[in-house]
Amino acid sequence: MSKPNHGPLTGVRVADLTSVLLGPYAAQILGDMGADVIKIEGPEGDTTRDLGPRRSPGMAAVYLNANRNKRALGIDLKSEEGRAAFLKLLETVDVFLHNMRPTAIKRLRLTYEDVKAVNPNIIYCGAYGFGQDGPYANKPAYDDMIQGVSGLAATQSTLMGRPGYMPTVIADKATALTAVYSMTMALYHRERTGEGQEVKIPMFETMVQFHMLEHLYGGNFDPPIGSVGYPRAISPNRHPYKTKDGMIGVLPYVDKHWRAFFDMAGQPELMQDPRFCNIEARLDNIDALYEVLGDIIKTRTSAEWLADLDAASIPAVPINSPEDLLEDEHLKSVNFWKTMDHPSEGKLVYPGIHTEFSASPGDVRRHAPRHGEHNREILQEIGISDAEIDSLTSSGILCSKT
Repeated sequence: MSKPNHGPLTGVRVADLTSVLLGPYAAQILGDMGADVIKIEGPEGDTTRDLGPRRSPGMAAVYLNANRNKRALGIDLKSEEGRAAFLKLLETVDVFLHNMRPTAIKRLRLTYEDVKAVNPNIIYCGAYGFGQDGPYANKPAYDDMIQGVSGLAATQSTLMGRPGYMPTVIADKATALTAVYSMTMALYHRERTGEGQEVKIPMFETMVQFHMLEHLYGGNFDPPIGSVGYPRAISPNRHPYKTKDGMIGVLPYVDKHWRAFFDMAGQPELMQDPRFCNIEARLDNIDALYEVLGDIIKTRTSAEWLADLDAASIPAVPINSPEDLLEDEHLKSVNFWKTMDHPSEGKLVYPGIHTEFSASPGDVRRHAPRHGEHNREILQEIGISDAEIDSLTSSGILCSKT
């Protein structure tokens, strides 16, 4: 599966030496936007190849959903011959992305200084668990660990009665998005100045900034003038609300929303209640406000509320399950869900590209590759002869599971 490329990153080549989710997701977004992404895997392959249901070995669901629009090169970088071939590839790329710990990337002799020696203009992006100047620099980092150390898990205590992890790998995905905008900004800088550079993306610091944007709150001031923690977000009464026959999400927010909602509920006097009369008062009494909201929502069916709230322009939505999303009328109308015929995995469903570019739209041009699927094609492009490729293959330095 290969289509013409018109995306905004057409002409950009990326070496993607990442595994699991953070790096592969970031590289996939670059690929969706037109970049030529080459996925580099050692003999064992990306661990997500075995994560989830699958039709054939090494092609599990999570891998398939984070590795489209890539070509695959299987190569043993611990060997001198493999490293030499990889350095030759790096001479041709614009961006090198890895998510290895500093000690591991040093062992491979693929630090920024190593890579810069063969390609001075490269954008070298390392996604790490922690900033490299602190005592946590070499700690291993997975999503759960970062949710814990960044305060995100503890903040869940107000809702769950104990610390808890969010049921999505939010640290991986938020850091991946940070890596994407950081790499593209570095490319823009190089376009203007001709200067390559090293970009470091630490998960811990990224998630503390992400998490504390609203939760720093009173701690914004020195000395603090209030507690840390945004009250509305951590109210135990902030949740989907029960109706007569189900649940809905509803969020009256500004004064006109609350006025219309209290009128709709037949209790207009609540807008004069000193606890609820303006946004400052409502925030100071958020638990009581959301308790009242929940009691009112119980009085009608979901369909009745959604119709009335929509008519009043008060934010309200159904509470979808993940399964519901596959049949959601809005997602269907915007053609969000796509299908492809994968050459080895058959028909697949995947999320489309949700950002729209009027002049240079992204597209899904390539299926998620099998391990080492493009070994010969990629090495031929950088001038390695068929005889050398055959030798690397027979010695096990080039690896594949196609």
